Amino acid sequence: MTVIGLDDTDSRSEGMCTTYLATRLAEAIEATGGTVQRRLLVRLNPAVKHKTRGNAALALHTDLDAETAFELACDQLESLAIDVDSRTSPGVVVATGSPEAVPDSVSNHARRAIRHRISLDDAIAVSDDAGYHHRGWAGVGCDVQGRGRIGALAAVGAWQAFDEWTYETISYREFDRCGTPREVDTEAVFAAAESGYPTVWDTVDRGTGETVCVPNAPGPILYGIRGDEPAAVREVAADIAAADGTERVDRTATFLTNQGTDSHLADGAISSLREGAGYRVDGVVDSEPETRQGGHVFFRLADTDQAEPATVDCVAFEPTKRFRDYVRNLRVGDRLTVCGEYSDGTIKLEKIAVRTLNRTEQVTPECPDCGRRMKSAGRNQGYRCRDCGTSAPGKVAREVDRDLDLGWYEVPPAARRHIATPLVRGEFDGPTHPER
Repeated sequence: MTVIGLDDTDSRSEGMCTTYLATRLAEAIEATGGTVQRRLLVRLNPAVKHKTRGNAALALHTDLDAETAFELACDQLESLAIDVDSRTSPGVVVATGSPEAVPDSVSNHARRAIRHRISLDDAIAVSDDAGYHHRGWAGVGCDVQGRGRIGALAAVGAWQAFDEWTYETISYREFDRCGTPREVDTEAVFAAAESGYPTVWDTVDRGTGETVCVPNAPGPILYGIRGDEPAAVREVAADIAAADGTERVDRTATFLTNQGTDSHLADGAISSLREGAGYRVDGVVDSEPETRQGGHVFFRLADTDQAEPATVDCVAFEPTKRFRDYVRNLRVGDRLTVCGEYSDGTIKLEKIAVRTLNRTEQVTPECPDCGRRMKSAGRNQGYRCRDCGTSAPGKVAREVDRDLDLGWYEVPPAARRHIATPLVRGEFDGPTHPER
């Protein structure tokens, strides 16, 4: 068995896609008489600066010998990868042996690549120590040769590193149509999404009317269907392809993927967050939510379990749309679990769990005799009813209605990261309020 890892052949401007390269490479393997046992689409740390769109690396598990596989992968990459994008830095890593038998250093690299930033030197050292074939390229003007080897090595180690996998069927358009407007029957997409839900998820955003499965970048992907079962994602993809308003599908491929698994999130504490990593963090709302310029909603979260409480800012960005309404309904004292990337001193919210709600507020007391609000009796002198002469030492607690329930809330499908777990997948530690 041989494992081929590929990464960083995408181009934001020119339209190449690493999944397409992997699909074409799989066809080339089969044309030589080899077989492809498994195709992996591995989403890496979404906070990495040099990522290309969804930051995906690809792996093929094949029965070709390593030397033949490496030569074939390099040939395919050189014929398909875009070399005029200065941000593109492709890499190939090829490992001999079964994907279950990779060294601990390689599976550990895969786990780190999901949650941390890794240097190219580290990836090369691990590859060399494992005796792997590897090679890097650089787009015109790119100052790094083969940064994609970081992701390619992670894809090699992913099968051993992770236990949870979902599926995506990707339908590709004819390659010479790249860069032209896609023709996908919107009604067929929504109908197929409804028939496949909840096994198939994040196909559309019903709140905005967007076809989430159809990308905007000028690449060869026509649409991608994600879900929990391979037969279900294939069926939804086929239903869309069969619609009169959808352009001809050139080829399809189904991948095992870590999409929808939250594998980028680690349990953390506010006092020990690291830049550029994803976390699940518990805390108490410490400031009223504030909508700032651009429509972004901020609040401060505090860790009250510490002797000296640490705090961190949290933000629901404008593209998260209706999710911001849940955030705006938070009040000081609400206890939460928040999930998201930590960078520049702020947690960028992907989902939140409301654990307890502060259902009281402090108000000026009413006079027990006349029912009117009392007035301040002076600094630190409490309150007094001037008509009745009654008094009270201070404000009193009053129960308030809350336009928010306990449980998990998430950003809508149009704003969701590929790797984030949709609430509809279940197994959350509380009630869920899925967005679809």
